[in-house]
Parts: sequence; structure tokens; C-alpha cells
Amino acid sequence: MAKSGIYVGLDIGTTSVKVVVAEYVENQLNIIGVGNAKSKGLNRGIIIDIDKTVESIKQAVKKAEEKSGIQIREVNVGLPANLLDIEKCEGMIAVNSESKEITDEDVKNVSSAAIVRSTPPERQIIALLPQEFKVDGFEGIKDPRGMIGVRLEMKGLVFTGPKTIVHNIKKCVDKAGLYLNELVITPLALAESVLSDGEKEFGTTVIDLGGGQTTAAVMYESELKFTNIEQEGGEFVTKDISVVLNTSLSTAEDLKINYGDAYSERVSANEEFPVDVIGQADPVKIDEQYLSEIIEARVEQIFEKTKNVLNSIDALSLPGGVILTGGAASMPGVVELASDILEANVKLYVPSHMGLRNPVFSNVISIVEYVAQLNDIYRIAQSAVTGERVKSAPAQDRIPKFVGTQDEAQGFASQPEEFEEDYKEEGSMKNKLKGFFSNIFD
Repeated sequence: MAKSGIYVGLDIGTTSVKVVVAEYVENQLNIIGVGNAKSKGLNRGIIIDIDKTVESIKQAVKKAEEKSGIQIREVNVGLPANLLDIEKCEGMIAVNSESKEITDEDVKNVSSAAIVRSTPPERQIIALLPQEFKVDGFEGIKDPRGMIGVRLEMKGLVFTGPKTIVHNIKKCVDKAGLYLNELVITPLALAESVLSDGEKEFGTTVIDLGGGQTTAAVMYESELKFTNIEQEGGEFVTKDISVVLNTSLSTAEDLKINYGDAYSERVSANEEFPVDVIGQADPVKIDEQYLSEIIEARVEQIFEKTKNVLNSIDALSLPGGVILTGGAASMPGVVELASDILEANVKLYVPSHMGLRNPVFSNVISIVEYVAQLNDIYRIAQSAVTGERVKSAPAQDRIPKFVGTQDEAQGFASQPEEFEEDYKEEGSMKNKLKGFFSNIFD
């Protein structure tokens, strides 16, 4: 399906709220507006104060509107992987029409049949991803509409999560005066966006090192098989620096950005810098190696916890290795430390869009890219989850309007060196890895 039109992505992160306005022209993504505001009302990726979060969203949206010259009315919002469950599902129906030609309604009905299940009251179905359809036993069909048959079957993946998280996100978007177009599972969108077809098929782990939490997502056979969250991230490094050096959080953040390195082996103990210490009249001299050791201890702990979880499903043996991204991943030394701890090939993913060449923007860009590639079959299946009518093009009164001259999106981040190492498929490993994830769905 050709991508076209304007899409707005909203990423509500622990440390910042980011909004991207993108326009697709002939399948080419052009970023025309960016908004970035400090997060308030979140803790470890979870909304704990709706009003404060709404204010942060409004600030980020306003900045994106000013940059793009577009009035934002609807957004596509990322949903974190907290307590996310992934299950296989199947459904089967008899085709109802007299002509036996399969219609949108049949696709919706078979999707409804696939998600008939007992769900705990505190959880809800978030999304249904159709994988294949069968018409009278003929397999491998991606879109059965227009075909003639008596029996229609569907296989897919169903994602469930906590009602509280979903409700709070929807409430914040609504109170910010916006329409929620799509609720996107962030690790799924990120994996789809940053991985090549070979990496998705043969198996790769994506680790998003965020401010409040670290998310690992495993993609294998072009499916999201597994997600895990460690409730630690970049802001924990800042807090460690603040506590150990007895300095304010703002000073600790500046030290992390200006002098921080997560790989202490390569840092000199002879290079010193002044630190304002609480209770001291004069700044105290601290060497770079000591700061690096503070940072390294926390980052190492995050990767050790993630490694233990990933090793339990042999994910770190997958040929694609690890793709590292997220705001905290841009700190010097993180990639090298991750490679040592995880004992795997680790690459840093950096978005290539002008002004956004920093891993902190990976999630919000992936949300836009993911929504743009959604097809009619997905939207029909999703209508079975939401109970709404089949989604088509946005209603006319929700289409973003140009209200001024487009400004080129301004960069909020530095532009680290891009990594262009090509992924080499290791086809000989595929059979060996076939059984890695069977236990997840059993």
C-alpha cells in the first residue's frame, strides 16, 4: 500500500515527551515538525499524574505545530511494553453471503472469533495482528477479500496489557484536546522500523535504553516474540551521580552529558573537573575515571539484568545480535559495555533524518513509520478489538490543517556518527534456532 498523507507521532517518555509531524510523499518520509518537552507526571515510563502529563503533551504539541505550520488534531501514540503479553490466536467462521464472496464483514467476524478468550478484569486486548488467512483450506493468504469460499480461517497474534496504562494514555490525549488515531505498541513499532528484513527473519534483539526504563524486544521469523522491561534507565545514572558526589540532580545531569563515559577502562584518571557539592563553599575536583565508574556500575547492572532474561530464551544467540537505541544509548562507552556484558554483537541505531540524528528520537519516528504502513486488513481486524466501525481515511474534520508556512524541523539533539555496517544474514543458523521461542506460545 502506498504511503501518503500526514502522520503525527506522540511518544510519552519518562524524561521527555516528543511529537513528530511527518509527511509521506511517494513513499518518502519527510519530517516537517518536531516538538520536545520535559516530562512531568511520569515515573519509570508510567503515568502517575494525568494533569501534569497533559501539560507536557500540550507543550510538545505546540512546539511541533510552530515548526510544521500545521494544527495538530489527531495523534498516534506509543504504548510501552509494561506487562505486555503476546499470544497466538486462531479463528474460523462460515462465509455468510449468498455469493460466498468474502467481504470486510467476514474478515471482521473471523477476527472476532480469534479473540474470543477469557481475559482477567485488569487486562484488555490492545491489538490483533493477522498473519495469514485460509479459505477452504488454502493457506498463506494475506487478504481474502473478494475470494469465494465456504470456510474462512485466520491466524494471528493478540497483544494484551493492563487496562490502567491504556486508560491513562487515552485520558491524557483526550484532555490535551487531541483525537487518538492509533495506539501503537512501541517495541513492535521500533523493531519493525529499525530492523532489516533479514534481521527480522533470522532473529534480532532490540534494546531501548530509555530514561526511566529499559525495554528489550525480540524479533524472530518476522514476528515480535518477546518483550521485557527493566525499571531502570538513564535517569538512574543521573541519580547515582547526584548521590555519590553529593550534588544536585541538574548538576549531575550536566556532568553525565559533558563528561560521562560508561566504559571506565578507556577514561583517564588525570583529567579533572570542578563539581559544586552541597554543603561546600568551593567546587570539589573530580576526575573523569571516578565519574565513569559511577556511570558504569549502573549501566552494567541494567545490562546484566537484561542479559539474564534474554539468556533464558536463548535470544542472545540469534544471528542478528543486538540493536541498541534510546536516549541513554548515545552516551559514550554504552555500546562497548553492552557488547562486553551481553557477549553479543551490538550496534547502535541512530535515525537518519535531518535534525533527528540521535537515538532519543527512535521511538517517536518508529510510531509514525509503523502507522503509515498499516493496511486495510489490520484496520478491519482492529475494529473487532475496539468494537468500532472499520477505520478508513481520517474524518475530514480531523485532518491536520496547514495554518502557516512550513518551517524545517529544528534539531533538538547532537548528531552522533552514523553506523552503516551492513547486516550479514547467517542462514545456516536458522534451523538451529527454530525451537527457541516455541516455549513462549505453548
